[in-house]
Amino acid sequence: MSKKQEKIFDVTLFKRLFQYIKPYKFIFLGLVILVVLLAVLSAATPRITQFAIDDSITGEKSKDFLFYITIMFAILILQTIFQLTFIYFAAWLGQSLVVDVRVKLFDHLLRFKMKYYDNSSVGVLITRAVTDMERIADIFGQGLFMIFRDLLTMSVVFGIMVYTNWRLGLIVFMMLPLLLYATRVFQKYMKKAFEEVRTEVSNLNSFVQERLTGMKILQIFTREDVEYENFKKINARHKKGWLKTVWYNSIFFPIADLSSSITIGLVAWYGGLNVVLEGNVSKGVLVAFIMYIPMMFRPLRQIADKFNTLQMGMVAANRVFKVIDTTSQIDDHGTYVAEHFKGDIKFDSVFFNYVENEDVLKGISFEVKAGETVAIVGATGAGKSTIINLLNRFYEIKDGSIYVDDTDIREVTLASLRTQIAVVLQDVFLFADTILSNITLNNPDISEEQVHQAAKDIGIHDFIMSLPNGYHYNVKERGVMLSSGQRQLISFLRAYVTNPSILVLDEATSSVDSYSEQLIQNATDEITKGRTSIVIAHRLATVKKADKIIVMESGNIVEQGTHKELLKKENGYYKNLYEVQFLQEEVI
Repeated sequence: MSKKQEKIFDVTLFKRLFQYIKPYKFIFLGLVILVVLLAVLSAATPRITQFAIDDSITGEKSKDFLFYITIMFAILILQTIFQLTFIYFAAWLGQSLVVDVRVKLFDHLLRFKMKYYDNSSVGVLITRAVTDMERIADIFGQGLFMIFRDLLTMSVVFGIMVYTNWRLGLIVFMMLPLLLYATRVFQKYMKKAFEEVRTEVSNLNSFVQERLTGMKILQIFTREDVEYENFKKINARHKKGWLKTVWYNSIFFPIADLSSSITIGLVAWYGGLNVVLEGNVSKGVLVAFIMYIPMMFRPLRQIADKFNTLQMGMVAANRVFKVIDTTSQIDDHGTYVAEHFKGDIKFDSVFFNYVENEDVLKGISFEVKAGETVAIVGATGAGKSTIINLLNRFYEIKDGSIYVDDTDIREVTLASLRTQIAVVLQDVFLFADTILSNITLNNPDISEEQVHQAAKDIGIHDFIMSLPNGYHYNVKERGVMLSSGQRQLISFLRAYVTNPSILVLDEATSSVDSYSEQLIQNATDEITKGRTSIVIAHRLATVKKADKIIVMESGNIVEQGTHKELLKKENGYYKNLYEVQFLQEEVI
């Protein structure tokens, strides 16, 4: 473990977190003032009790007793008001800060490259955005200010004790180094334990999220018992991490209580002897010291407890800032804002790899003229979908250039580039929302009337209206209430309604029923009309109608031409593919 990780409290990390308090500096200052007032009021009660005993009970000023009682009652009222105000605004500050950090984190996540998500666990990222954020809120709501209040209370109390009777104060002070040492050791081990707990929470979230998402696969292959055993192991590690924190607590807190009890006993013994034998310690002072001791030791005990909360929050903050510090965004330095593309596309000697030294595209070059429909065919892993990913700049190319309308796409702003390119994927993702919201993605510039008209244009309006509530039918999570063909039709409409300059269809007609396929084919004919279209081909009809077919193998373009031209090539790759796959499909 590095020295930075061994720190009990990371000052650099806290300073960074503290930057988010600046918009709420007046609330923060108000809380500091409340902390000071609460510390002073807490220490005042035993002092007033001392005067009440010495002056009114054992002394000659019995008439002042009601005055002291009134003061203590007033202090109690003020403490209650200040405490309520303090607790509310400390929690308010923590939640306000977390809102700002969470928004920044989510905004950061929205702009990551696809490569980041290829290598990251969704469950872990959910933990960072949700659970870890609540721990950060606790830093201020239950950690920092509580610790500051307790430390200030201890300081004030100790000062009054020394001022009142330094000998009794010395007895109390003699026990503090032992407890302070125990507290420091406790904090060190608790930090390690909490880091382990947060790691296991992330693993647990990731495991559960993936298994729930893939539940159908688990049940199809009867993996329930195996995954049950795997879950038990992960859960056991999580339990083990938490039990470490419980074990450290079970050691420390009894030591703290024992130290307090011993100190009270020593003060009562020494002070009592002085009251009886020497008379240099009054009964009021003795009672006040017995009240002061818990105010010295209980805060120290609470500080350790609150430090646990602070440690968990700091560990969580460290994890969140690691995500925020991750530089995995596509460079968006383009200055050209594309309002509309003619649709000319050019790949010029493009090299690309997902893994270093393992090129997926090996210097491919091709051109697509505006308004053309180009089909790309090839075996799985040939690099077909990679071309789409690069055209949208989901990944950065290794070498070469990609042009749209003779402009390098790196010179075009990312938002305007992607706005002009609509993609229909084979694996359609729908949100747990209405069909209308999934089509418009809540874009205020697209009205419901426009959606209706677009649906009529591509021939799927009747299908949508046949569903309960029509366009306001909730498709539930990932669109489970619709068939794969129906989800595909929704994705076609989602692409069409944006009126893109370039359309990309990635295996958009695979794995659907014949009725849906016919609707999709009709929709394809309509939405490709008059615009540049790139089709990752699967069905024969789409390939045959294309203006040009690009044949890929192992990251290289091996053939280009029309359907008829490619069939004329003896022993051609496309001809063999057509005879083996497409001809059989045509017979069926």
